[in-house]
Amino acid sequence: SSPARSPAGGQPGPASAREKKAKGPILLFVGPPGVGKTSIAKSIARATGREYVRISLGGARDEADIRGHRRTYVGAMPGRILNGMKQAGTKNPVFLLDEVDKLGVSFQGDPSAALLEVLDPAQNDSFVDHYLGVPFDLSEVLFVATANYLQNIPAPLADRMEVVEFSGYTEAEKREIARRYLLPRQLEENGLSAAELALGDEALSELIAGYTREAGVRQLERELGKLGRKVARRIAAHEVERVEVTPETVAELLGRPRVHPERAARHDQVGVATGMFYTPVGGDILFVEAQAMEGKGDLVLTGQLGDVMKESARAAWSFARAHAAELGIDAEAFRRDLHIHVPAGAIPKDGPSAGVTMASAVVSALSGRPVRHDVAMTGEITLAGRVLPIGGLKEKILGAVRAGITTFVLPSENSADLDDLPAEVRARIEVHPVEELGQVLALALRGASLREGRLHFGEPDESAEPEAESALRH
Repeated sequence: SSPARSPAGGQPGPASAREKKAKGPILLFVGPPGVGKTSIAKSIARATGREYVRISLGGARDEADIRGHRRTYVGAMPGRILNGMKQAGTKNPVFLLDEVDKLGVSFQGDPSAALLEVLDPAQNDSFVDHYLGVPFDLSEVLFVATANYLQNIPAPLADRMEVVEFSGYTEAEKREIARRYLLPRQLEENGLSAAELALGDEALSELIAGYTREAGVRQLERELGKLGRKVARRIAAHEVERVEVTPETVAELLGRPRVHPERAARHDQVGVATGMFYTPVGGDILFVEAQAMEGKGDLVLTGQLGDVMKESARAAWSFARAHAAELGIDAEAFRRDLHIHVPAGAIPKDGPSAGVTMASAVVSALSGRPVRHDVAMTGEITLAGRVLPIGGLKEKILGAVRAGITTFVLPSENSADLDDLPAEVRARIEVHPVEELGQVLALALRGASLREGRLHFGEPDESAEPEAESALRH
């Protein structure tokens, strides 16, 4: 029998194979401010029992910030990566690179290019700092980077990291965070006990809706701190012994509300359709208004609309002209001017997802049929009348539910996104998935139904089973 080969003979033995350490992923947390990206990195360090090091890269413009200076320079020192390792005192800390999307570029070099080597698991086992001058092994470090905007990070750098998206908190989540963490912290900071300040769920909801407009919870914590200080002053002045905050007393303590979210319309109107929009600070509803008037057949667009939104309006106008007979629109209507306006006029708006809302408002204005005020809709449209999927559905629906709407018209390809909604919201809403603009109009216009590809107005025929009547109940 042949002698067993020793590990020294070029073949790794089982012990050395076990000693090979798995390289962890390099994580990139992307999300709006205040949603807990930095806190999660601290929690990772605490849960894994590792040291935690944080360096902020916001405004770093010099390659030497990362790699260090050569020792021939006066005032030379190591780069921030090795300084962080020295501070940690171990080879495997959790290393947070904060605000990696705010790196600057100057004539002294590009720090994001220097980071390429640091964040590449295939190369960072021999990272050379200019000050140290010898290779240093960073392969056991768990790097976590944070950013607000993914598009501001150079593509080669983003390619080396595993992106984890953080979305903004819903109102229910903010309420729970405030109840468990923010309120106890502010009570302690203001020298109050839980018995001296009682804050009910309704008052907390009023505070969140009327005084904060953000994706995270920083402003909410500031408002709770202000509330705590007001109560502490009253107790110190012996005016009261304890304060129970109700929705009515929130304004008395914090002043008048500074945020005014939209509310659902109270009645049907001709030419006014309800849409939904999404911003990093959450979703809400918007109204698209269309008005036909005497003129030469021009289309007027106002409301600070971006190019994509203007194109959606033109596509809706062209669809209405091409299908006037099926939509019950008189040909004379197109000889009049049509004005489309999206309030509020001071806020820039863009994106394709208001396509179906614009189409509903245009067809309503031209045909004289009112749009249902209790239905919110979203979806991109094509010239052929197809309804295409959109993004940010969870935030849009939550914003519309907060505004008082529970019936929704959505692209059928977005049906799977409804799983992201909390169970209590899914139970309250009625969703109609659609694929064609005709189905949207049959649901959005009062008294309309779709049969054999044509819109019919008046009371729908029960025996005909209109195509758009298939509602998805949650």
